[in-house]
Amino acid sequence: MPNCSNCGAHVTEQYKRVFSDNTGTLHACPNCRSQHERFSGAGAGLAEEANHGN
Repeated sequence: MPNCSNCGAHVTEQYKRVFSDNTGTLHACPNCRSQHERFSGAGAGLAEEANHGN
């Protein structure tokens, strides 16, 4: 089962496929980011992730 590279939580294969970047790395999951942040691209390591906490 795949893991979030940010917090190490387990995620499903489908979740990883949808929210990871082009290399298959999942940068955020439901345990470490809000739904809005994930849908804005934080899971794929896009700009929203860099702004987390600001």
